[in-house]
Amino acid sequence: MTTQATVVRRRRLAAAGAALLIVGLLVLGVSLMSRDHAAVAAPKLPPGRPVTIAWGGDTTLGSSFGLPPQNGFAALRYVAPLLGAADLTAVNSEGTFATGGSSKCGTPPSPNCFAFRAPPLNASALRRAGVDIANLANNHAFDFGAIGLGQTVTSLKRQRVAVTGRPGEITVLKVDGARVAFVGFAAYPWASSINDLAGVRALVARAAARANVVVVMMHAGAEGAAQTHVPVGPEEAFGEQRGDSRAFAHTAVDAGADLVLGSGPHVVRGIELYRQRLIAYSLGNLAGYKNFASGGNLSLSGILRTTLDEDGAFLTGRFSSLLLDAENIPRPDRTGQTAKLITELSRSDFGNRGVVIRRSGLVELPPPT
Repeated sequence: MTTQATVVRRRRLAAAGAALLIVGLLVLGVSLMSRDHAAVAAPKLPPGRPVTIAWGGDTTLGSSFGLPPQNGFAALRYVAPLLGAADLTAVNSEGTFATGGSSKCGTPPSPNCFAFRAPPLNASALRRAGVDIANLANNHAFDFGAIGLGQTVTSLKRQRVAVTGRPGEITVLKVDGARVAFVGFAAYPWASSINDLAGVRALVARAAARANVVVVMMHAGAEGAAQTHVPVGPEEAFGEQRGDSRAFAHTAVDAGADLVLGSGPHVVRGIELYRQRLIAYSLGNLAGYKNFASGGNLSLSGILRTTLDEDGAFLTGRFSSLLLDAENIPRPDRTGQTAKLITELSRSDFGNRGVVIRRSGLVELPPPT
C-alpha cells in the first residue's frame, strides 16, 4: 500500500534525478561548446616536414662603385650551386634595386656616406642563383628613401623573390605543405625594431602561430675587421644603436624562433646553440661587387645550410667556406679558413654552447648540458 509519505518521497527523488540530468546536460553542453570554441580560436597547423634552409650574408649586386656583369649574376656564379642546394635560401639584401628616389647622401654625396642602388633587373640574379627570400631589415634598404624601398620590393617580387623585414612583416613560404615563417629585424624605422624586445616577442609569437618553422633574421652589431666577437650588451656603429645581439637572439628563440640568422658586422662571428636552436650571429659578406672592403677577415665568408625537423628542431647542418676575391666575388675555399675561424669564435664567445664545424663542413652541436 502506497502512503502519501511514500508518494512525496518518490516525487522528491524524481525531481532530484531530473535536476541532476539537467545539470549533466548543461555541463556536457558547456564542455562541447568549449571544445568548439577552442578549435575555432586556435586552429592546429597541418603537420610539416623537415626543411633545409640556406643562409648567405650581406649581399649587394651593384652600386655606383660598380655593376657586376650578367645583370648581377657574375657576383654569385661560383656559389649558385651551394645557394640552390636547399628547400629555401635567404640572404640579407643590402641596398636597393631601383631607378628612383633621392640618395641619403645628398648631391653631391657627403664624404664617407654610402648609398647603394642597382638596376631593378639585377634582382633577377638572386632568383637565378637560387635565392627565395631577401631580408630588407638593414641600414641600406632605405638608401633612396621610400621610393627606392618600394621599387626594390617590386623588383624582387617580379623575380619571384620574397621579402621580409618591414615593420610588423611576417612572410610565410610553403615547402610541400610545410609552412616556414621569416621575420627580419634591424635598428631602423623602416624595419621591425631589434631594440624593442617586447615587440620582438610579440611578432615572433605571431609568426610561430602561423608556421611550423620560424626563421628570424637580424641585422645588428658593430662593423669592421675587428668586430668578430659577439659582445655582451648593446653595440654601436656610426652613432647608431645597432642592438644587443645576444639578448635579441635569445628573446627570439624564447618566443618561438627555430633559427636565428645574423648579418651586419661584415665579418663572420660565432654560432651558438641556445635551447637546442642555432643562432648564427654573422656570416660576413656574401657578395659586394667592388663595394665592400676586403682583405684578411673581411674576405672570409660562407654559406650555412641547416635541416630542421617538422617542428623546427635542428637535425643536421653543413657549412661551406668561401673566400672573396679583390672584387668581392665569392668562391669556394677548400682550405676551410672560415669554418676554422667560426669554430674558434664559437667556443671563445659561447663556451660549451658554441658549435664546431668539422673539416668536412659538418656542423657538430655541443653535447647537452
